Amino acid sequence: MSDEVLDEENWREEAKSVINDVKNHVKSIEISQLESSDRFVYVNLTTLENETYCIELSSSGFRIVGNSHDLNNIDSDEYYETPYSLLSKVSVSFYQSFADELINKLKEVE
Repeated sequence: MSDEVLDEENWREEAKSVINDVKNHVKSIEISQLESSDRFVYVNLTTLENETYCIELSSSGFRIVGNSHDLNNIDSDEYYETPYSLLSKVSVSFYQSFADELINKLKEVE
């Protein structure tokens, strides 16, 4: 995948969209104070298990870059295509929370 160049504000908007998609299935998620660029933005994540991470969002996908908020101390080349695949890897409770929400939405349709 090529490095898609968006302006910094577009990456922040992309991050806000991701945050909105998963916010019900994590303890907290917000745009990091780390400086973003035209190639990526950082997001702070706290899982339902109280594990903290700093995540990089780029055209390559999502990757863990820190084991605490606002920290870039992990040099990993493991990217996840979606926030859901990353969360499924780091949070056992995410999968159950996501499934419960789907079941509740299906019940509303009935």
